[in-house]
Amino acid sequence: MVPEKVRKVIDAHGLEVLEYEPGSTPTAEMAARRLGVEVARIAKSLLFKSKAGTFVLVVCPGDKRIPSGVLKRLIGSKVSMTDADETERVTGFRPGGVCPFGLKGIEILLDQDLGLYETVFPAAGNDATGVRTTLAQLAQVTGGRIVAFKD
Repeated sequence: MVPEKVRKVIDAHGLEVLEYEPGSTPTAEMAARRLGVEVARIAKSLLFKSKAGTFVLVVCPGDKRIPSGVLKRLIGSKVSMTDADETERVTGFRPGGVCPFGLKGIEILLDQDLGLYETVFPAAGNDATGVRTTLAQLAQVTGGRIVAFKD
């Protein structure tokens, strides 16, 4: 079931939610298999904490790793990835279902490489969902900043 705060955002923007059996899309690889798309089209959401204690959510292709040095340069601070408990406490979502919709007080960075695909699929708040969207829609709906994660 899609969390209410996510459902409101999705409905308000006319996005399409794809729902599957529980636990079927917790990793980018599993989500890609379930949706029948390349892993790169899965828009994985990763939460990082800056040295100053602020949070940033990075949304990037499912087959990509984010260089910490590049992220540090983009936000001006050293960062570390949050663990499962902190991710859930800050976003309201467990890893495998973290999505960029309905978040408050968290900077969102969208990898420009998501724009290489006609559609991409972030999770919709749990490990059995996906949302068919585009990079432009993600930026509009989330208020996220499109950036290049290049060395």
